[in-house]
Amino acid sequence: MNKDIFVKLLQERRYKSVKDVLDVMNAVDIASLLGEFDDKELALAFRLIPKEKAADVFANMESSLQSVLVEVLSEKELKEILDDLYMDDTVDLLEELPANLVTRILDASGPKERETINKLLNYPEDSAGSIMTTEYVDLKPHLTVGQALAHIKETGIHKETIYTCYVIQQRKLLGIVSAKDLLTTDDDVLIEDIMETEIISVSTLTDKEEVAHQLRKYDLLALPVLDNDGLLVGIVTFDDAMDVMVEEATEDITKMAAVSPSEKTYFEVSAWEHAKRRIPWLLVLMFSSIITGSIITRYENAFAAIPLLVSFIPMLMDTGGNCGSQSSTLIIRGIALNQVTFHDFFRVIWKEFRVSLIVGVVLAVANGLRIYLTYQQAGMAIVIALSLVATVISAKLLGCILPMFAKKIGLDPALMASPLITTIVDASSIMIYFFIATKVFRL
Repeated sequence: MNKDIFVKLLQERRYKSVKDVLDVMNAVDIASLLGEFDDKELALAFRLIPKEKAADVFANMESSLQSVLVEVLSEKELKEILDDLYMDDTVDLLEELPANLVTRILDASGPKERETINKLLNYPEDSAGSIMTTEYVDLKPHLTVGQALAHIKETGIHKETIYTCYVIQQRKLLGIVSAKDLLTTDDDVLIEDIMETEIISVSTLTDKEEVAHQLRKYDLLALPVLDNDGLLVGIVTFDDAMDVMVEEATEDITKMAAVSPSEKTYFEVSAWEHAKRRIPWLLVLMFSSIITGSIITRYENAFAAIPLLVSFIPMLMDTGGNCGSQSSTLIIRGIALNQVTFHDFFRVIWKEFRVSLIVGVVLAVANGLRIYLTYQQAGMAIVIALSLVATVISAKLLGCILPMFAKKIGLDPALMASPLITTIVDASSIMIYFFIATKVFRL
């Protein structure tokens, strides 16, 4: 719906029309629409959302808008939202809010909810425990299918998902049953006779990125989370895993661009904060170029003897940087998808070496012929051709080795992406170029 029309309805106090519009809109679309309002309009519009949809809209709003609503809503309104919010969404909200608003949320929660929230908040930030929900459907093995369906009808409205049910005995996970199995099986069959006992699960301390990979790998809608004693404490649903994957991809993209990652949206971050996140890496990369400059200075005599050498420096540096970036990007992606591990180190090197040899020879022949035809200097053509082959090989090998070593020592492989790789390759390509030039021309 057009924002201007919606605002006009609010200003004219045609609240019934606004309610009718909100009643048929999707919760995600409502959250997106409210994101364009100022604080006063936001609070008014939110109060007109049907109660059964309000929590879903709230969960899909940006954290800055959630903060505004937590601050302006009454205790009763806040409690109604929290009662309908799934526990993992409540925890996500608390992680984003300032301390004074967190206190307000906890005060509006019941004792049991507060206990669960505090337990979830105590898990490490990047663990499965921090993103799991404790609201799942649990069944006993001795129940019949008919009894299980009755139990789901009674309690399912308060659960995050009913498509996968968990069979437990004294909190020990015995098996899982899908809604499809329940709906297609006779009512008098026991749950223990149809449950799946080959269970894929994770622990509370499993990295949340690994949880997302497991869900994607096995095409699951939810994944059970077990504590150190093997007891079921929660589940991670596919929508939460999708959020993790988007978050990790965003973080990797920013690191690959030499920018410190932020959980806020582009417009939520001020110009000063943007600058602060970019300056450190830019300073590091700028001062690292001193190495390249000192190498060039060292070969001033070569420039004096053959001035034409200088004109090919940008081409060699750019080619080397581009080749290194290609390899590092592919390897970082492979690592992220668990397609490449450190055990594949020599396989990766051998493959990239063959690729670089083919690429290097093609580029060398093309540039060698161009230089010979343009300048009629066979020696210069040979120097550039050899330099290109050596530069491409070294750049591609560095591009695959650095991300793998970064992963091995516990660093994010994305750190070894374009800007850093380019800076390292620039220095190596200059060294290779002048080494070959001085040998060929005997400078």
